[in-house]
Amino acid sequence: MKFRNTAAAAAALIFGATTAAHAATLDDVKRKGEVACVVSTSLAGFAAPDASGRYTGFDVDFCRAVAAAVLGDPNKVKFVPATTKNRFTVLNSGEGDILFRNTTETMSRDADLKLSFLPVNYYDGQGFLIRKSAGIKSATELGGASVCIQTGTTTELNLADFMRTNGIKYDPVPVETNEEALTNYEGGRCDVYTTDASGIAATRTGLDNPSAHVILPEIISKEPLAGAVRHGDDQWADIGKWVVNALINAEELGITQRNVKSKARKSGDNPKVNRLLGTEGGMGAMVGLDDKWAVRAISAVGNYGEIFERHIGKKTPLGLERGLNALWKDGGILYAAPIR
Repeated sequence: MKFRNTAAAAAALIFGATTAAHAATLDDVKRKGEVACVVSTSLAGFAAPDASGRYTGFDVDFCRAVAAAVLGDPNKVKFVPATTKNRFTVLNSGEGDILFRNTTETMSRDADLKLSFLPVNYYDGQGFLIRKSAGIKSATELGGASVCIQTGTTTELNLADFMRTNGIKYDPVPVETNEEALTNYEGGRCDVYTTDASGIAATRTGLDNPSAHVILPEIISKEPLAGAVRHGDDQWADIGKWVVNALINAEELGITQRNVKSKARKSGDNPKVNRLLGTEGGMGAMVGLDDKWAVRAISAVGNYGEIFERHIGKKTPLGLERGLNALWKDGGILYAAPIR
């Protein structure tokens, strides 16, 4: 009996310590009253301050959704602008609680840099931007070109792989931010700018004459862009993961920013909707939140499709098609884990 009591006490002590460690970020966020979200310094459509200094964009809305789910207010976000070079240092140092910064999930970032990635929120691939006047029709014709490339990115490595595979010699022009790339490219310091295709679309909108520049047809990589948190806090990673899943599931289930509150007032005939909106299942307690966490997130920013169309879709300056980022049932590969 004494042994069992001692073992039970030890187990309780270990469980208590583990629970406390796992709850550290959530408790810290509640204490601060804000979510520190690492975002781009400025990338049109994804994360950039508007004329009044308020951050807006696709990635920004995911930050706001987390704040709404956890703190009940999408405006309780401290945006922490970071470059491609220092973004992971900023997150791992504790200056940021979560990262939504057009970031590709890779094995080394996950295992070596100790990041826990959230579900993919944008399927992308690397492309090339060049002036129409250059007369280039394919990336295989870029021999001898100077190429602006952001350091510390997968695009830097992908470019080297592509050029090596195709026997192409080029002159890399390293830059740290998208703004620096834009300045160098427009100023003629580089012939080509390469980054994620979504980033190229965003960059082109900032040029003096966007129609004078073309995006070459080649996509040379897979870039699953996702949010991330630090290793070691499973509860906080779960919160980020299920907020993203909730926004994707909401689109599939026809739940919008406009109708979510009315649908959440009482249980309906669809158990998937009921579990998402907290009218049955008690799912919120599993991640340390109440049952209306998803309602608050969707009310704040809308479902995935609404976020996409508002910031980067066909009617925006970026003019991006849903493509791979359409729901699986609509011909894309966007697919969220079920809430059950």
